[in-house]
Amino acid sequence: MSDDLKENVMDTNIWLRLVFMLLFAVVFAATRVVLVAVIAVQFLWVLFTAKRNDKLLSFGSQLATFLYQIYRYLSFNTEKRPFPFDDFPSDEALLDDNEAEDEVVVAAEEAPAVEPEIVAEAEVVEEKKPAPKRKPRKPAARKEAEEEKPADSEPEISSEEKKD
Repeated sequence: MSDDLKENVMDTNIWLRLVFMLLFAVVFAATRVVLVAVIAVQFLWVLFTAKRNDKLLSFGSQLATFLYQIYRYLSFNTEKRPFPFDDFPSDEALLDDNEAEDEVVVAAEEAPAVEPEIVAEAEVVEEKKPAPKRKPRKPAARKEAEEEKPADSEPEISSEEKKD
């Protein structure tokens, strides 16, 4: 084995990460079951009351964020270990689509005005010219027949060309 491979195999950090990955895989499976239960209870709540339960919404959001953090750790997208090695996610970690849109609108309203000269330069768009029209291609057999005709004879007009 090469020296690099030996170093990688003997690296205790990699083996420790494997232990944490196995632990988080078990936690992930259990958390999914809990999230499915929250989803079912929320559905029944809405079915019977026609309103969403805010506490279930908050808890569901926290669980979804926690599962996302575990996914990121298991897929090596981050070295940051999820809860209990970090804070449990807040219920505001993942925003609802409507809330996110509202925040974008508020942020746009609060943005400072941009000088018109700069905007005018940014809005310059290159005009595109339409592509030139091509003539329809003639079949190969027709081309050969035309090439065999003498130059002084009139070309035949096909029914397709008559329509144009």
